[in-house]
Amino acid sequence: MAEAPARQHPRAPACASPCSLVTSSAASVARPSTGPTGRVGTLRVPCTLTPHPGAGGVVSEIHLDPYLSRYAARTRGMGASEIRALFSVASRPEVVSLAGGSPDTAALDYDAVAAVFDEIARTNGPAALQYGGGQGLPALREQLVEVMAAEHTPAHADDLVVTTGGQQALDLVTKLFCDPGDVVVAEGPSYVGALGAFSAYQAEVVHAPMDEAGLMPDALADVLARLRHAGRRPKFLYTIPNHQNPAGVSLSTERRQRVLAIAEEHDLLVVEDNPYGLIDFKGEQHPTLRSLAPERVVYVGTLSKIFAPGIRVGWVAAAGPLRDKLILLKEASDLCQSNLAQCVAERWLATQPWLVQVGHFRELYRGRCAALIDELTNELPAACTWSVPTGGLFVWARMPEGIHTGELLARALSARVAYVPGRAFYADGGGARDLRLCFSSAREERIREGVRRLAEVVTSELELIRAVSG
Repeated sequence: MAEAPARQHPRAPACASPCSLVTSSAASVARPSTGPTGRVGTLRVPCTLTPHPGAGGVVSEIHLDPYLSRYAARTRGMGASEIRALFSVASRPEVVSLAGGSPDTAALDYDAVAAVFDEIARTNGPAALQYGGGQGLPALREQLVEVMAAEHTPAHADDLVVTTGGQQALDLVTKLFCDPGDVVVAEGPSYVGALGAFSAYQAEVVHAPMDEAGLMPDALADVLARLRHAGRRPKFLYTIPNHQNPAGVSLSTERRQRVLAIAEEHDLLVVEDNPYGLIDFKGEQHPTLRSLAPERVVYVGTLSKIFAPGIRVGWVAAAGPLRDKLILLKEASDLCQSNLAQCVAERWLATQPWLVQVGHFRELYRGRCAALIDELTNELPAACTWSVPTGGLFVWARMPEGIHTGELLARALSARVAYVPGRAFYADGGGARDLRLCFSSAREERIREGVRRLAEVVTSELELIRAVSG
């Protein structure tokens, strides 16, 4: 993100961002290879490294993947995301994890949750345990229209396709539009799950920079002009306008209008991902892009942040021809969404005060965000900067010159605190000095302790850098 002081801490960051995790069980071996031009390059061969017992970690055997020659070409660049690779360590009780992006499901009213399940079992059990249609249950789609209405976004149930969370929605949208080598424009930094979907279909991601007010329209126009000059037409712009993951910033209303005007000028489709729109700490809302330009915007929604991620209910709102294609892709992918999950979601939205529950989430996360910002202000060195969110789950921080957050992660984990290095959120290797902190799932006292541990690691690293540089 470019430098911009408004709505940020006085030391706040501009976004930019790398990291690499190495697990103990999987790695790759470099082999010389000859490409189609005859030039020699390096081939990374997936393998498993087996330490010799009692050899102090010395590798005695290398087991090459026996299925390597059978894999589809599109899988060659795929690997576990750096967030997923962190989970096994970050989930240990002694580690303060500021790494994940999980809502606090312990804050749900479990008497109400139990009542929903009980009602389904008593009144609709056989249907809930049966196959369903590819578009999703009509009753649920009607309720999702009401969820969108809470953000003043008109929709019709016929235009919605229910998916297995927002992640499958992104997968289906990418599958629908992208051939290998196609260009997708995405904010930099961008949601790691979206980058994974783009990579799976071999799309090339070109980042458009952000500042504290979100995606920068002039920078987006420059990116599109350069692509046009190169004879390349992006398939779509991917954006999270509200409380963006990972940057924690929101696109201003004026910028939303400008971004859509630029999209109109370039005849560019926009994919709007909106998991956090209702998690605004003041209950305020900007107009969704979908509400401003319904024919140009494909809208992706999810119940993961306003109800529960374990239900795995998301949806796509799209114009008729796109909807029909998405239904076919959904059916080809997994036949249908879980009827049981859909029934739970529908009954929750229809019978429970779900907006009151969203209000509880807002208050909880607002307090935890304030604790995080307060502790960052008190503990981190003066050269560090960070965003100050008005909602969502995340803070984006930038470390001083010389600190590589990917390389620092091992020391942080040794100090029993976890974060996500910034490189995970870029397709082009950006973000070396950046990191993402999540405040939604840890209690305030744990957040403060985690920041103190992180500050000790950062301060120690800076002292080492100064000692080495003289």
